[in-house]
Amino acid sequence: MTLDLAKALCLVLVIEGIMPFVAPRRWRNLAQLMAQIDDRTMRIMGFTSMVLGAVLLFFLK
Repeated sequence: MTLDLAKALCLVLVIEGIMPFVAPRRWRNLAQLMAQIDDRTMRIMGFTSMVLGAVLLFFLK
């Protein structure tokens, strides 16, 4: 299980690195936009992302 978690974290790093590699200017603009979003909205986005990921994992198992 530890190996699976390590592999999953490595995959996250690969996926997260695609945008800055392919379109660095657009990624920088997106990062600036994200910095302007209030904490409540950011938490809602994060929670939604976590729930969606968990649901997708459940159905893929």
